Amino acid sequence: MIETFIDSAFVKSLPYLFEGLKITVSITAIGLFFGMIIGAMAGLGKLSKIKFVRNFWSIYVEVVRGTPILAQALFLYYGISDIGIDISSFTAGVIAIAVNAGAYIAEIVRGAVYSIDKGQREAGRSLGLSERQTMRFIIWPQAFKRMIPPLGNQFIISLKDTSVFSVIAVHDIIFMGKEYWNATFEIFETLVMVCLLYLCVTIPSALFLNRLERKMDVK
Repeated sequence: MIETFIDSAFVKSLPYLFEGLKITVSITAIGLFFGMIIGAMAGLGKLSKIKFVRNFWSIYVEVVRGTPILAQALFLYYGISDIGIDISSFTAGVIAIAVNAGAYIAEIVRGAVYSIDKGQREAGRSLGLSERQTMRFIIWPQAFKRMIPPLGNQFIISLKDTSVFSVIAVHDIIFMGKEYWNATFEIFETLVMVCLLYLCVTIPSALFLNRLERKMDVK
């Protein structure tokens, strides 16, 4: 029975799917790294007192949130190449995750900073701190704790969003799964393993984030 299981598509598909999983996790990690930077800039930009800056980031957030990530990925891979700028499918996937997650993270940052009581800002200024120092030493540490739960959700959403990138030939776990079942016609077994591998990443990530929330006493 054990030999039968080892010879089944459940096991034989794993080497192919692991190759795809590495691409999926890489795109998510790199994309979210840049997405965090973009999101912090956009979130604080939306709180800026300068109208141009506030409007610029507001338009970015609304445009990105108003269009599906699949359309964004297709635009980055096929649309841009149509005007003579060629980028690899992997790079297009990373940019798509960074730009898409950045818009959602911007709202997380803006909401967290905005949720801090105005009295905290006034207290900082009354202590002689500048606006930037008040933000750095008083507002941001409190706001960051409140960002942790939604940022964890965004990580899992971005990881799952990479599943659409197979349409631009990114060799992610979905793409590799399709390649395997096209060659073997063992669709059921392959899809079961695809789902299990996604869960192998998302469940430990969720548990880690829950533990981090408890450790940081996030309320």
